[in-house]
Amino acid sequence: MRKYLLPFLLIVTTFFVSCGGADTATPTATSEPATEVAAAEDPTATNTATAEATATDAAVPPTNTPLPEPPTATSPPTSTPTDEPSPTAAEAEPTAIEPNPTAIEPNPTAVNPNPTAETTPSGPPPPAPPAQPGGVQAPTDYNYPANTDVVGWENRVQVPAGFSVSYYGRVDGQPTSIAFSPADGQLYIAVQAGAIYKMDSSGGVSTYVSGYTMPTGIAFRPGTNQLYVSSRVRDENVGGEAQVSIVNRGQLIGGLPCCYTYFHAANGIAFGPDGFGYVGVGARADHGEILDGPNAGQMDEMHPYEASILRFNPDTGEVSVYATGFRNPYDIAWDGFGQLWASDNTPDFDPPERLHRVVPGAIHGYPYYDCDVCFSPPPGVNVIPPLAQFTPSSSPTGVEVYRGTQFPGYNNAVFVALWSSFIGAQKIMHIGAGGSSAPVNFATGFAAPIDLTTGPDGSLYVADWATGIIFKISYTG
Repeated sequence: MRKYLLPFLLIVTTFFVSCGGADTATPTATSEPATEVAAAEDPTATNTATAEATATDAAVPPTNTPLPEPPTATSPPTSTPTDEPSPTAAEAEPTAIEPNPTAIEPNPTAVNPNPTAETTPSGPPPPAPPAQPGGVQAPTDYNYPANTDVVGWENRVQVPAGFSVSYYGRVDGQPTSIAFSPADGQLYIAVQAGAIYKMDSSGGVSTYVSGYTMPTGIAFRPGTNQLYVSSRVRDENVGGEAQVSIVNRGQLIGGLPCCYTYFHAANGIAFGPDGFGYVGVGARADHGEILDGPNAGQMDEMHPYEASILRFNPDTGEVSVYATGFRNPYDIAWDGFGQLWASDNTPDFDPPERLHRVVPGAIHGYPYYDCDVCFSPPPGVNVIPPLAQFTPSSSPTGVEVYRGTQFPGYNNAVFVALWSSFIGAQKIMHIGAGGSSAPVNFATGFAAPIDLTTGPDGSLYVADWATGIIFKISYTG
Protein backbone atom coordinates (compact mmCIF):
# COMPACT_ATOMS: atom_id res chain seq x y z
CA MET A 1 0.00 0.00 0.00
CA ARG A 2 2.93 2.27 -0.54
CA LYS A 3 1.21 5.26 -2.11
CA TYR A 4 -0.65 5.91 1.14
CA LEU A 5 2.41 6.42 3.31
CA LEU A 6 2.76 10.21 3.10
CA PRO A 7 -0.50 11.13 4.87
CA PHE A 8 0.36 8.97 7.86
CA LEU A 9 3.87 10.40 8.01
CA LEU A 10 2.23 13.79 8.23
CA ILE A 11 0.19 12.49 11.12
CA VAL A 12 2.81 11.03 13.43
CA THR A 13 6.16 9.38 12.84
CA THR A 14 5.16 6.03 14.36
CA PHE A 15 2.53 5.54 11.65
CA PHE A 16 4.43 4.64 8.58
CA VAL A 17 2.29 2.59 6.27
CA SER A 18 1.21 1.92 2.79
CA CYS A 19 -1.44 -0.22 1.15
CA GLY A 20 -1.39 0.65 -2.50
CA GLY A 21 2.15 0.72 -3.82
CA ALA A 22 5.80 0.50 -2.95
CA ASP A 23 7.36 2.77 -0.42
CA THR A 24 10.69 3.93 0.83
CA ALA A 25 9.77 2.90 4.37
CA THR A 26 11.28 -0.33 5.57
CA PRO A 27 8.70 -2.95 6.53
CA THR A 28 10.60 -3.78 9.69
CA ALA A 29 9.73 -0.47 11.29
CA THR A 30 8.85 -0.59 14.93
CA SER A 31 5.20 -0.98 15.77
CA GLU A 32 4.83 1.20 18.81
CA PRO A 33 1.22 1.57 19.90
CA ALA A 34 -0.42 4.79 18.89
CA THR A 35 -0.91 7.21 21.72
CA GLU A 36 -3.07 9.61 19.77
CA VAL A 37 -5.15 9.46 16.62
CA ALA A 38 -3.10 9.12 13.49
CA ALA A 39 -5.35 10.15 10.63
CA ALA A 40 -7.94 12.68 9.55
CA GLU A 41 -10.78 13.08 7.14
CA ASP A 42 -12.44 15.89 5.27
CA PRO A 43 -16.02 15.79 6.56
CA THR A 44 -17.26 17.77 3.59
CA ALA A 45 -15.69 15.58 0.92
CA THR A 46 -18.09 13.73 -1.35
CA ASN A 47 -17.28 10.18 -2.36
CA THR A 48 -16.81 9.44 -6.02
CA ALA A 49 -17.16 5.67 -5.78
CA THR A 50 -18.99 4.01 -8.62
CA ALA A 51 -20.31 0.49 -9.12
CA GLU A 52 -19.74 -1.51 -12.25
CA ALA A 53 -21.23 -4.83 -13.31
CA THR A 54 -18.78 -7.69 -13.69
CA ALA A 55 -17.87 -8.84 -17.16
CA THR A 56 -19.44 -11.87 -18.78
CA ASP A 57 -16.17 -12.97 -20.41
CA ALA A 58 -15.44 -16.64 -19.92
CA ALA A 59 -13.17 -17.20 -16.96
CA VAL A 60 -9.66 -18.38 -17.68
CA PRO A 61 -9.65 -22.07 -16.66
CA PRO A 62 -7.54 -22.83 -13.61
CA THR A 63 -4.33 -24.74 -14.17
CA ASN A 64 -4.15 -26.30 -10.73
CA THR A 65 -5.03 -29.88 -9.93
CA PRO A 66 -8.25 -29.97 -7.88
CA LEU A 67 -7.82 -30.59 -4.19
CA PRO A 68 -9.25 -33.74 -2.63
CA GLU A 69 -12.72 -33.88 -1.16
CA PRO A 70 -13.49 -31.19 1.42
CA PRO A 71 -11.87 -32.06 4.75
CA THR A 72 -13.70 -32.90 7.90
CA ALA A 73 -13.07 -30.50 10.78
CA THR A 74 -10.84 -32.07 13.36
CA SER A 75 -11.22 -31.61 17.07
CA PRO A 76 -9.42 -28.55 18.45
CA PRO A 77 -5.92 -28.87 19.89
CA THR A 78 -5.68 -29.44 23.60
CA SER A 79 -2.85 -26.92 23.83
CA THR A 80 -5.02 -24.00 22.87
CA PRO A 81 -4.90 -21.44 25.69
CA THR A 82 -8.64 -20.79 25.64
CA ASP A 83 -11.14 -22.88 27.57
CA GLU A 84 -12.13 -26.14 25.91
CA PRO A 85 -14.97 -25.40 23.47
CA SER A 86 -18.19 -27.20 22.83
CA PRO A 87 -18.27 -26.65 19.08
CA THR A 88 -21.33 -27.33 17.07
CA ALA A 89 -21.01 -28.79 13.63
CA ALA A 90 -20.93 -26.25 10.84
CA GLU A 91 -24.07 -26.16 8.74
CA ALA A 92 -23.89 -28.10 5.52
CA GLU A 93 -23.17 -25.94 2.49
CA PRO A 94 -22.83 -26.74 -1.20
CA THR A 95 -19.40 -28.13 -1.99
CA ALA A 96 -19.24 -26.85 -5.55
CA ILE A 97 -18.54 -23.18 -6.13
CA GLU A 98 -19.26 -22.26 -9.71
CA PRO A 99 -18.58 -18.86 -11.27
CA ASN A 100 -21.66 -16.82 -11.99
CA PRO A 101 -21.25 -15.37 -15.49
CA THR A 102 -24.42 -13.34 -15.25
CA ALA A 103 -23.73 -9.67 -14.76
CA ILE A 104 -25.59 -8.03 -11.91
CA GLU A 105 -26.70 -4.56 -12.84
CA PRO A 106 -26.60 -1.94 -10.08
CA ASN A 107 -30.01 -1.51 -8.51
CA PRO A 108 -29.96 1.21 -5.89
CA THR A 109 -33.51 0.39 -4.82
CA ALA A 110 -32.84 -3.28 -4.11
CA VAL A 111 -31.35 -2.68 -0.68
CA ASN A 112 -31.98 0.32 1.49
CA PRO A 113 -28.47 1.78 1.70
CA ASN A 114 -29.26 4.22 4.50
CA PRO A 115 -26.56 6.65 3.34
CA THR A 116 -25.19 8.91 6.00
CA ALA A 117 -23.93 12.40 5.36
CA GLU A 118 -20.44 13.33 6.46
CA THR A 119 -20.72 15.54 9.51
CA THR A 120 -18.21 17.93 10.94
CA PRO A 121 -16.88 16.98 14.40
CA SER A 122 -16.94 19.45 17.23
CA GLY A 123 -14.30 22.15 16.98
CA PRO A 124 -12.97 24.02 13.99
CA PRO A 125 -12.50 22.10 10.73
CA PRO A 126 -8.94 21.35 9.58
CA PRO A 127 -7.32 23.81 7.17
CA ALA A 128 -7.16 23.08 3.45
CA PRO A 129 -4.63 20.24 2.92
CA PRO A 130 -1.69 20.56 0.55
CA ALA A 131 -1.90 19.02 -2.91
CA GLN A 132 -0.18 15.65 -3.39
CA PRO A 133 1.05 13.97 -6.61
CA GLY A 134 -1.78 13.11 -8.93
CA GLY A 135 -4.03 15.75 -7.43
CA VAL A 136 -4.68 13.74 -4.27
CA GLN A 137 -4.78 15.69 -1.05
CA ALA A 138 -3.67 14.67 2.41
CA PRO A 139 -4.91 16.27 5.62
CA THR A 140 -2.48 18.12 7.85
CA ASP A 141 -4.50 18.90 10.97
CA TYR A 142 -6.35 16.42 13.15
CA ASN A 143 -9.17 17.58 15.31
CA TYR A 144 -9.71 14.19 16.96
CA PRO A 145 -10.49 13.11 20.52
CA ALA A 146 -7.85 11.36 22.57
CA ASN A 147 -7.72 7.62 21.98
CA THR A 148 -9.24 6.98 25.40
CA ASP A 149 -11.99 9.62 25.08
CA VAL A 150 -15.01 7.31 24.94
CA VAL A 151 -17.69 9.99 24.66
CA GLY A 152 -15.66 12.01 22.17
CA TRP A 153 -15.32 9.08 19.78
CA GLU A 154 -18.91 7.94 20.18
CA ASN A 155 -20.02 11.44 19.23
CA ARG A 156 -17.58 11.66 16.34
CA VAL A 157 -18.41 8.46 14.42
CA GLN A 158 -21.59 8.98 12.39
CA VAL A 159 -23.97 6.20 11.30
CA PRO A 160 -27.38 6.11 9.57
CA ALA A 161 -30.59 6.90 11.42
CA GLY A 162 -31.65 3.95 13.52
CA PHE A 163 -28.07 2.86 14.28
CA SER A 164 -25.85 3.67 17.23
CA VAL A 165 -22.10 3.55 17.89
CA SER A 166 -20.38 2.52 21.11
CA TYR A 167 -16.74 2.39 22.15
CA TYR A 168 -16.28 -1.35 22.77
CA GLY A 169 -12.66 -1.34 23.94
CA ARG A 170 -9.09 -0.61 22.92
CA VAL A 171 -5.76 -2.42 22.43
CA ASP A 172 -2.18 -1.27 21.90
CA GLY A 173 -0.11 -2.27 18.90
CA GLN A 174 -2.30 -1.19 15.93
CA PRO A 175 -5.01 -3.76 15.01
CA THR A 176 -4.87 -5.50 11.64
CA SER A 177 -7.58 -8.19 11.78
CA ILE A 178 -10.44 -9.20 14.07
CA ALA A 179 -12.59 -12.32 14.49
CA PHE A 180 -15.05 -13.67 17.05
CA SER A 181 -14.38 -17.10 18.54
CA PRO A 182 -17.24 -19.60 18.19
CA ALA A 183 -16.00 -21.22 21.41
CA ASP A 184 -15.92 -18.41 23.97
CA GLY A 185 -17.70 -15.61 22.09
CA GLN A 186 -14.82 -13.19 22.67
CA LEU A 187 -13.32 -10.89 20.05
CA TYR A 188 -9.81 -11.82 18.95
CA ILE A 189 -7.61 -8.98 17.68
CA ALA A 190 -4.35 -9.37 15.77
CA VAL A 191 -2.05 -6.36 16.03
CA GLN A 192 0.81 -5.21 13.84
CA ALA A 193 3.20 -5.47 16.79
CA GLY A 194 2.88 -9.28 16.67
CA ALA A 195 0.38 -10.32 19.35
CA ILE A 196 -3.18 -11.59 19.23
CA TYR A 197 -5.39 -10.34 22.04
CA LYS A 198 -8.85 -11.33 23.13
CA MET A 199 -11.44 -8.85 24.34
CA ASP A 200 -14.47 -9.71 26.46
CA SER A 201 -17.88 -8.06 26.31
CA SER A 202 -16.88 -5.45 28.89
CA GLY A 203 -13.82 -4.40 26.87
CA GLY A 204 -11.34 -6.28 29.07
CA VAL A 205 -8.21 -7.30 27.17
CA SER A 206 -5.86 -10.24 27.69
CA THR A 207 -3.05 -11.68 25.58
CA TYR A 208 -3.97 -14.86 23.72
CA VAL A 209 -0.67 -15.51 21.93
CA SER A 210 2.32 -13.47 20.75
CA GLY A 211 5.49 -13.74 18.71
CA TYR A 212 4.18 -13.28 15.18
CA THR A 213 5.75 -10.97 12.61
CA MET A 214 3.07 -8.57 11.40
CA PRO A 215 0.00 -10.85 11.48
CA THR A 216 -2.58 -9.45 9.06
CA GLY A 217 -5.28 -12.11 8.86
CA ILE A 218 -7.02 -14.28 11.47
CA ALA A 219 -10.01 -16.61 11.13
CA PHE A 220 -11.53 -19.39 13.19
CA ARG A 221 -12.25 -22.63 11.39
CA PRO A 222 -16.02 -23.18 11.62
CA GLY A 223 -17.08 -25.62 14.30
CA THR A 224 -13.74 -25.48 16.11
CA ASN A 225 -11.59 -23.13 18.16
CA GLN A 226 -8.66 -23.50 15.72
CA LEU A 227 -7.39 -20.01 14.93
CA TYR A 228 -5.63 -19.64 11.56
CA VAL A 229 -3.15 -16.77 11.21
CA SER A 230 -1.41 -15.21 8.22
CA SER A 231 1.89 -13.49 8.98
CA ARG A 232 5.42 -12.90 7.74
CA VAL A 233 8.37 -15.27 8.10
CA ARG A 234 11.08 -13.20 6.42
CA ASP A 235 10.15 -9.52 6.46
CA GLU A 236 12.04 -8.18 3.44
CA ASN A 237 10.75 -6.03 0.60
CA VAL A 238 12.43 -8.23 -2.02
CA GLY A 239 12.58 -11.97 -1.41
CA GLY A 240 10.49 -12.02 1.74
CA GLU A 241 8.32 -14.91 2.85
CA ALA A 242 4.84 -15.22 4.36
CA GLN A 243 2.93 -18.10 5.91
CA VAL A 244 -0.38 -19.42 7.19
CA SER A 245 -0.21 -21.12 10.58
CA ILE A 246 -2.52 -22.50 13.26
CA VAL A 247 -2.15 -21.20 16.78
CA ASN A 248 -0.27 -23.75 18.91
CA ARG A 249 0.13 -26.10 15.94
CA GLY A 250 2.65 -24.15 13.94
CA GLN A 251 3.07 -23.46 10.25
CA LEU A 252 0.52 -24.95 7.86
CA ILE A 253 1.65 -23.25 4.62
CA GLY A 254 5.09 -21.71 4.10
CA GLY A 255 6.97 -20.18 1.20
CA LEU A 256 4.25 -17.67 0.29
CA PRO A 257 5.47 -14.57 -1.61
CA CYS A 258 6.16 -11.42 0.36
CA CYS A 259 6.56 -8.51 0.95
CA TYR A 260 7.10 -5.54 -1.43
CA THR A 261 5.77 -3.07 1.11
CA TYR A 262 3.33 -2.62 3.94
CA PHE A 263 0.52 -5.23 4.03
CA HIS A 264 1.64 -6.96 0.80
CA ALA A 265 1.85 -10.54 2.01
CA ALA A 266 -0.53 -13.31 3.01
CA ASN A 267 -3.46 -11.32 4.38
CA GLY A 268 -7.16 -12.03 4.94
CA ILE A 269 -8.32 -15.60 5.62
CA ALA A 270 -11.86 -16.94 5.17
CA PHE A 271 -13.38 -20.41 5.23
CA GLY A 272 -15.63 -21.25 2.32
CA PRO A 273 -18.89 -23.20 2.12
CA ASP A 274 -16.84 -26.12 0.75
CA GLY A 275 -14.93 -26.51 4.02
CA PHE A 276 -11.64 -25.25 2.60
CA GLY A 277 -9.65 -22.23 3.71
CA TYR A 278 -8.96 -19.26 1.44
CA VAL A 279 -6.27 -16.61 1.82
CA GLY A 280 -5.47 -13.47 -0.18
CA VAL A 281 -1.80 -12.96 -1.13
CA GLY A 282 -0.44 -9.62 -2.34
CA ALA A 283 1.85 -8.94 -5.29
CA ARG A 284 5.63 -8.60 -5.03
CA ALA A 285 5.69 -5.31 -6.98
CA ASP A 286 3.57 -2.32 -7.93
CA HIS A 287 2.46 -3.48 -11.39
CA GLY A 288 4.46 -6.62 -12.13
CA GLU A 289 7.86 -4.99 -12.64
CA ILE A 290 11.32 -6.13 -11.58
CA LEU A 291 12.16 -3.98 -8.56
CA ASP A 292 15.93 -3.76 -8.66
CA GLY A 293 19.05 -4.69 -10.64
CA PRO A 294 19.94 -4.02 -14.29
CA ASN A 295 16.48 -5.07 -15.50
CA ALA A 296 14.51 -2.94 -13.04
CA GLY A 297 11.21 -1.80 -14.54
CA GLN A 298 10.91 -4.67 -16.97
CA MET A 299 8.13 -7.20 -16.57
CA ASP A 300 8.96 -9.79 -13.93
CA GLU A 301 8.12 -13.49 -13.95
CA MET A 302 5.17 -14.06 -11.66
CA HIS A 303 5.50 -16.19 -8.57
CA PRO A 304 2.79 -18.88 -8.89
CA TYR A 305 1.08 -17.74 -5.68
CA GLU A 306 1.46 -13.95 -5.77
CA ALA A 307 -1.40 -11.53 -6.46
CA SER A 308 -3.86 -14.33 -5.92
CA ILE A 309 -6.44 -15.92 -3.70
CA LEU A 310 -5.34 -19.38 -2.63
CA ARG A 311 -7.55 -22.29 -1.64
CA PHE A 312 -6.06 -24.61 0.96
CA ASN A 313 -6.87 -27.80 2.78
CA PRO A 314 -7.07 -26.73 6.45
CA ASP A 315 -5.76 -30.12 7.62
CA THR A 316 -2.87 -30.74 5.23
CA GLY A 317 -2.05 -27.26 3.88
CA GLU A 318 -2.31 -28.46 0.27
CA VAL A 319 -2.71 -25.35 -1.88
CA SER A 320 -4.20 -24.44 -5.25
CA VAL A 321 -4.81 -21.09 -6.92
CA TYR A 322 -8.49 -20.10 -6.81
CA ALA A 323 -8.20 -16.82 -8.77
CA THR A 324 -5.49 -14.33 -9.73
CA GLY A 325 -4.92 -10.70 -10.66
CA PHE A 326 -5.30 -9.01 -7.24
CA ARG A 327 -2.55 -6.49 -6.57
CA ASN A 328 -3.18 -6.56 -2.83
CA PRO A 329 -6.30 -8.41 -1.67
CA TYR A 330 -6.19 -7.32 1.96
CA ASP A 331 -9.39 -9.12 2.94
CA ILE A 332 -11.87 -11.65 1.58
CA ALA A 333 -15.37 -12.70 2.64
CA TRP A 334 -18.05 -15.16 1.50
CA ASP A 335 -21.70 -14.24 1.10
CA GLY A 336 -24.75 -16.46 1.54
CA PHE A 337 -24.90 -17.18 -2.19
CA GLY A 338 -21.51 -18.94 -2.23
CA GLN A 339 -19.80 -15.90 -3.74
CA LEU A 340 -16.36 -14.72 -2.62
CA TRP A 341 -15.56 -10.99 -2.36
CA ALA A 342 -12.13 -9.36 -2.20
CA SER A 343 -10.86 -5.84 -1.59
CA ASP A 344 -7.91 -4.74 -3.73
CA ASN A 345 -5.41 -1.88 -3.60
CA THR A 346 -4.46 -0.49 -7.00
CA PRO A 347 -1.05 0.67 -8.37
CA ASP A 348 0.82 3.89 -7.66
CA PHE A 349 -0.42 5.70 -10.74
CA ASP A 350 -3.60 6.03 -8.68
CA PRO A 351 -6.57 4.51 -10.52
CA PRO A 352 -9.73 3.98 -8.45
CA GLU A 353 -9.52 1.35 -5.74
CA ARG A 354 -11.44 -1.90 -6.20
CA LEU A 355 -13.86 -4.43 -4.81
CA HIS A 356 -13.97 -7.71 -6.73
CA ARG A 357 -16.64 -10.34 -7.02
CA VAL A 358 -14.18 -13.17 -7.42
CA VAL A 359 -14.52 -15.44 -10.46
CA PRO A 360 -12.75 -18.78 -9.93
CA GLY A 361 -9.86 -19.30 -12.33
CA ALA A 362 -10.04 -15.79 -13.74
CA ILE A 363 -7.55 -12.90 -13.90
CA HIS A 364 -8.88 -9.77 -12.14
CA GLY A 365 -6.27 -7.15 -13.10
CA TYR A 366 -2.69 -7.54 -11.91
CA PRO A 367 -0.22 -7.16 -13.62
CA TYR A 368 -2.19 -5.72 -16.53
CA TYR A 369 -3.01 -2.02 -16.09
CA ASP A 370 -3.33 1.03 -18.30
CA CYS A 371 -0.42 3.40 -17.62
CA ASP A 372 2.78 4.54 -19.34
CA VAL A 373 4.94 1.93 -17.61
CA CYS A 374 2.33 -0.81 -17.21
CA PHE A 375 1.98 -4.04 -19.13
CA SER A 376 -0.82 -5.10 -21.48
CA PRO A 377 -2.44 -8.53 -21.31
CA PRO A 378 -1.37 -11.04 -23.96
CA PRO A 379 -3.82 -11.82 -26.76
CA GLY A 380 -6.66 -14.00 -25.59
CA VAL A 381 -6.33 -13.11 -21.92
CA ASN A 382 -9.56 -11.73 -20.49
CA VAL A 383 -9.27 -9.47 -17.45
CA ILE A 384 -12.31 -9.35 -15.18
CA PRO A 385 -13.16 -5.77 -14.17
CA PRO A 386 -14.04 -4.95 -10.55
CA LEU A 387 -17.63 -4.90 -9.42
CA ALA A 388 -17.19 -1.61 -7.54
CA GLN A 389 -14.61 1.15 -7.37
CA PHE A 390 -13.66 3.61 -4.65
CA THR A 391 -11.87 6.95 -4.43
CA PRO A 392 -8.22 6.67 -5.56
CA SER A 393 -5.79 6.15 -2.65
CA SER A 394 -8.61 5.30 -0.23
CA SER A 395 -7.08 1.85 0.41
CA PRO A 396 -9.91 -0.66 0.88
CA THR A 397 -8.92 -3.17 3.55
CA GLY A 398 -11.46 -5.11 5.63
CA VAL A 399 -14.46 -6.72 3.92
CA GLU A 400 -17.46 -8.16 5.74
CA VAL A 401 -20.64 -9.69 4.33
CA TYR A 402 -23.44 -9.15 6.80
CA ARG A 403 -25.06 -12.48 7.73
CA GLY A 404 -26.64 -11.40 10.98
CA THR A 405 -30.31 -10.68 11.65
CA GLN A 406 -30.05 -7.43 13.63
CA PHE A 407 -29.74 -4.99 10.69
CA PRO A 408 -33.06 -4.93 8.79
CA GLY A 409 -32.65 -4.98 5.01
CA TYR A 410 -28.89 -5.66 5.15
CA ASN A 411 -28.78 -9.44 4.72
CA ASN A 412 -25.77 -10.29 2.50
CA ALA A 413 -24.85 -6.62 2.16
CA VAL A 414 -21.12 -6.04 1.71
CA PHE A 415 -19.27 -3.63 4.02
CA VAL A 416 -15.82 -2.31 3.11
CA ALA A 417 -13.35 -0.37 5.28
CA LEU A 418 -11.44 2.47 3.58
CA TRP A 419 -8.29 2.70 5.64
CA SER A 420 -6.06 5.50 4.35
CA SER A 421 -5.90 9.10 5.55
CA PHE A 422 -6.56 10.53 2.09
CA ILE A 423 -9.72 12.51 1.54
CA GLY A 424 -12.61 10.20 0.72
CA ALA A 425 -11.44 7.42 3.04
CA GLN A 426 -11.49 6.81 6.82
CA LYS A 427 -14.94 5.26 6.74
CA ILE A 428 -17.06 2.17 6.15
CA MET A 429 -19.00 1.88 2.90
CA HIS A 430 -21.96 -0.34 2.09
CA ILE A 431 -22.82 -2.18 -1.13
CA GLY A 432 -26.15 -3.94 -1.66
CA ALA A 433 -26.42 -7.73 -1.53
CA GLY A 434 -24.72 -9.35 -4.50
CA GLY A 435 -23.50 -5.97 -5.69
CA SER A 436 -27.06 -4.79 -6.30
CA SER A 437 -26.36 -1.16 -5.39
CA ALA A 438 -23.48 1.27 -5.70
CA PRO A 439 -21.22 1.93 -2.69
CA VAL A 440 -22.54 4.51 -0.23
CA ASN A 441 -21.30 5.78 3.12
CA PHE A 442 -22.37 3.76 6.13
CA ALA A 443 -20.14 4.92 8.99
CA THR A 444 -17.78 7.90 8.94
CA GLY A 445 -15.44 9.72 11.31
CA PHE A 446 -12.85 7.03 12.01
CA ALA A 447 -9.10 7.57 11.97
CA ALA A 448 -7.98 4.46 10.06
CA PRO A 449 -10.62 1.68 10.00
CA ILE A 450 -8.86 -1.51 8.91
CA ASP A 451 -11.12 -4.49 9.59
CA LEU A 452 -14.68 -5.31 10.55
CA THR A 453 -16.70 -8.37 11.52
CA THR A 454 -20.20 -9.34 12.59
CA GLY A 455 -20.55 -10.29 16.25
CA PRO A 456 -22.68 -13.09 17.74
CA ASP A 457 -25.19 -10.40 18.69
CA GLY A 458 -25.54 -9.22 15.07
CA SER A 459 -23.71 -5.93 15.66
CA LEU A 460 -20.93 -4.79 13.35
CA TYR A 461 -17.52 -4.40 15.01
CA VAL A 462 -14.87 -2.12 13.48
CA ALA A 463 -11.15 -2.08 14.36
CA ASP A 464 -9.33 1.23 13.95
CA TRP A 465 -5.62 0.77 13.17
CA ALA A 466 -4.52 4.27 14.15
CA THR A 467 -6.17 4.41 17.57
CA GLY A 468 -6.51 0.77 18.60
CA ILE A 469 -10.19 1.36 19.30
CA ILE A 470 -12.83 -1.30 18.61
CA PHE A 471 -16.18 0.26 17.74
CA LYS A 472 -19.54 -1.51 17.96
CA ILE A 473 -22.31 -0.47 15.56
CA SER A 474 -25.80 -1.67 16.51
CA TYR A 475 -29.30 -1.23 15.13
CA THR A 476 -31.54 0.49 17.65
CA GLY A 477 -34.56 1.28 15.45
